Amino acid sequence: MLADKSEKVQGPASYFPSIEKKYGQPIAHWIALVEATLPLRHMELVQMLKTEYQMGHGHANAIVAYVLAQKKT
Repeated sequence: MLADKSEKVQGPASYFPSIEKKYGQPIAHWIALVEATLPLRHMELVQMLKTEYQMGHGHANAIVAYVLAQKKT
């Protein structure tokens, strides 16, 4: 069944438009950065994004959560 276009994106991906706007890079860029630093743990990855790229905690956490969830499937 196809998703209704009026349905809101939920979960970590709901942050993606604001992350792209605020940090000027596509989400694929941030996902690739996180994937390149695996197998660091969740909070180590969040801290890396915050420290090295001055990303806010919520945005960093959303990207890391998304990447790690994709690795589990």
